[in-house]
Amino acid sequence: MIFRIYGTGFYMNGTGGKQHYPNRSRLFIKFLKPIDMKNSNSILKQKAATAALVVVLLAIIFLFIPSREPGEKHEREPAVEPLPVGLEAEPSPAGWKPLFNGHNLDGWEITNFGPQGPVMVRDSSIILNFGDGATGITWRKEFPVINYEISLKAMRVDGNDFFCGLTFPVNDQYCTFIVGGWGGSLVGLSSIDGMDASENFTSVRRHFENGRWYDIMIRVTADAIECFIDGEQFADVPVEPHTFSIRPEVGLSRPLGIASWVTTSALRDIRFRELEGS
Repeated sequence: MIFRIYGTGFYMNGTGGKQHYPNRSRLFIKFLKPIDMKNSNSILKQKAATAALVVVLLAIIFLFIPSREPGEKHEREPAVEPLPVGLEAEPSPAGWKPLFNGHNLDGWEITNFGPQGPVMVRDSSIILNFGDGATGITWRKEFPVINYEISLKAMRVDGNDFFCGLTFPVNDQYCTFIVGGWGGSLVGLSSIDGMDASENFTSVRRHFENGRWYDIMIRVTADAIECFIDGEQFADVPVEPHTFSIRPEVGLSRPLGIASWVTTSALRDIRFRELEGS
């Protein structure tokens, strides 16, 4: 058996005569004569058989190599540069600026509550994993203290306590909007005149489903604090004559932070805009 390789393909001379195999993807060996080791030409035959097997193996390998058009180049996709966040970000036509770029925690730091769970960015969301107490993030760039709106989407992934405790400034004071606390259903502001969300007049109960996104928005002006979930208003509190504070468990969320309590939650589309009079 004799093999010849030309630019157009492979030729094989065997007992069936000369045969041409022009396409590497169809190359196969139709016949391979057993080697007679007693024959005086057995060494040559063995070499020829080895060469044939090599050709077969190469043909099989080529079958699984994707073809490339002439001049075609395989290049890596360029890395996506995360957009700026915070006050330096480019506003939308409606004036919103992102506080989360969907890729990393730029502008935020993981709040060192102590027994917190791990925090990560996954699928354009911030995941606050289950911890022994609060798990959260705190904003470390400049942020307005009055006349602004902040909004986000939040989901309780697992657990039965608050999946969004949004701490925010009110001039030189701070307050926290609790969503799904005290057993999983309480909504309210902590704290007003020293009373937390379970005690003051903003306390209401609402059922929250795990695995569902909720739109949360807070508006802070010189006149009032307004809080909304899915467009429904849950609080409208005059700034005067009240005083505002936060519970010590989330004290490290100041001046702006988001936390969960013994619950895994997901956050995305965090943004803010300044209102007239800022």
